[in-house]
Amino acid sequence: MTTVVNDMDRPVRTTFLPFAAPSIGEEEIAEVLDTLRSGWLTTGPKVKRFEEEFAARVGAKYAVAVNSCTAALHLALEAVGVGEGDEVLTTPMTFAATGEVIRYLGATPVLVDIDPVTMNIDPQRLTEVAKKAWRAKAVIPVHIGGLMCDMDPIMATAREHGLAVIEDAAHTFPSTYKGRMVGTISNITCFSFYSTKTITTGEGGMATTDDEALADRMRMMSLHGISKNAWTRYTAAGSWKYDILFPGFKYNMPDIAAALGLAQLRKADAFHARRAEIATRYTQAFGQLPDCLETPPGAAAGDLHSWHLYVLRLHAERLNIGRDEFIEELKKANIGVSVHFIPLHVHPYYQETYGYSPNDFPNAYQSYLRSISLPIYPKMTDDDVESVIAAVTTICRTHVK
Repeated sequence: MTTVVNDMDRPVRTTFLPFAAPSIGEEEIAEVLDTLRSGWLTTGPKVKRFEEEFAARVGAKYAVAVNSCTAALHLALEAVGVGEGDEVLTTPMTFAATGEVIRYLGATPVLVDIDPVTMNIDPQRLTEVAKKAWRAKAVIPVHIGGLMCDMDPIMATAREHGLAVIEDAAHTFPSTYKGRMVGTISNITCFSFYSTKTITTGEGGMATTDDEALADRMRMMSLHGISKNAWTRYTAAGSWKYDILFPGFKYNMPDIAAALGLAQLRKADAFHARRAEIATRYTQAFGQLPDCLETPPGAAAGDLHSWHLYVLRLHAERLNIGRDEFIEELKKANIGVSVHFIPLHVHPYYQETYGYSPNDFPNAYQSYLRSISLPIYPKMTDDDVESVIAAVTTICRTHVK
């Protein structure tokens, strides 16, 4: 990065810092080349290895690799029996996939507002909504940014009302909750390996479970609902004969993607350590600006936050610019940023279909209006981190009332 120094003795960027970027090295390249040379490109031995190693890493009995977290969520809901006319409880503070997979099955998403501090689904509100949701079949808690939801009360509510729990852990590897690893707490946990996530396969996802029947159902439905996948059909020990048992989907992960995942999994601890280091540096710096902004909470003592995201929330009433203008100032300073998330109930589809208005879920809406996600990924240098701190600090000091 080319820099100059400002009056804070911190670097000011003259080149653009992307909001997110994958960390790909020679190890990933070697794994992919090995796959290409093997002649087996689609779902095969490396997918099997990736499933086994990922399951072992999180401590789950079974893992099913698929082509996205969206696919994992869809398969999970189908496996627990969600169908036409059912309801699924979830948070409005999430990406499109969490809501749309519910609609894929003809079910209705029932939204529950968030805790204003953690931005995760509010367990108390979940209990209140569950009492009235007579057609509810499942709940999808979403761990925003990598901070795990308060799972004990969520699981208690689910047990009381007979709900399956499917965690949207797209942000959350390798977080922990009360000493328990993500992927081992609920009926099914769904992970993302999209290019911006804590480990990546380019595009990809995984579903973990301790229930063999659920794992078998998701695996079968991930490849057309047929009785044998390509690996078992086309190896020397396989058979050409297969049966279509159910109308399934085309969600399988190819070996090329799994090759990336295997290399990334070996680096997961180092990646997490760097993200946590950056988050600590941000929190130390931005904690000096309480009149301007609020830093995100960390995990409880002894637990891990994955730090997939670092979300600042502005005290807009104390600034003479709004959130969107703050973002524009960061862009002028060559800092790439994003917003997580535009809540589901703010989008036209949900407003037109369910009659939602922004203040129906006020905590989610107000958090959205105040939020800015900063760059946080292992490839960032110390100078990159300092340039983000300098830009945010300068904007705050310039625009605080």
